[in-house]
Amino acid sequence: MDGHLTAPAGPRLWTRPRLIKQAWLRWAIILCAVLYLVLAIGSVEVNWTRVSEGLVRAARLFAGFLQPDFISRWSDIQQGLIESLTMTVCATVFGVILALPIGLGAARNVAPTWLYGICRAIIAVARAFQEIIVAILFVAMFGFGTFAGFLTLSLSTIGFLSKLIADDIEEIDESQVEAIRSTGGGFWQVIDYAVASQVMPRLAGLIAYKFDINFRESSVIGIVGAGGIGATLNTALDRYEFDSAAAILLIIIGIVMLCEYASGWIRKRMA
Repeated sequence: MDGHLTAPAGPRLWTRPRLIKQAWLRWAIILCAVLYLVLAIGSVEVNWTRVSEGLVRAARLFAGFLQPDFISRWSDIQQGLIESLTMTVCATVFGVILALPIGLGAARNVAPTWLYGICRAIIAVARAFQEIIVAILFVAMFGFGTFAGFLTLSLSTIGFLSKLIADDIEEIDESQVEAIRSTGGGFWQVIDYAVASQVMPRLAGLIAYKFDINFRESSVIGIVGAGGIGATLNTALDRYEFDSAAAILLIIIGIVMLCEYASGWIRKRMA
């Protein structure tokens, strides 16, 4: 010991990362982006007559929230609600069953390379199109009704959960995996004791969250003929029955809020 203490290194100063080092090039890109934004906004054709008429209809719609009509079209609302809940529950369960093995195969740290590539390709295909486009395709193939909606929401669930499950598995603590393997544990022992124990709390929350998303999506895809409460809402709006439309929207808001609270409760219990 020489009696001298080494001074601790001071904190590193944060510097703003520069993707483009040339200042003139950065300003040129910014100016081009602003110019494009101005031209894009100027190209939007606004029909002020239709805007004024739309504001009147919007006032009538918001007025309907003050006196929502749950009675006049209750049979249609009930049928649409049952269809949406049926599609949501079945598609979520079916999607989770398929998403678990696909997500496991799409995790680089537990799956072989060939399986990783196949599963990642499946996820990419499932996530390639927005739900409304997929619903239009399924309606064209299988006709109007809840079956097209079920297939749409199932595909959406597979793409959503598989990717997040795979990403969570790739971020687990590898020391637990090595500990199980060092004791002679096989593949399924590693999955059960090292992988599932780390991702299960988040997975439960994701499933509840996706159930919430599926119900909201069922309200949208019904507009294109895939069944559900969305078709009932679209019919009410087409007939300018804003009091009935307000009732449907309030029901959707209530169920979404219930799903949100249930999701938070499940995540807290699983943590």
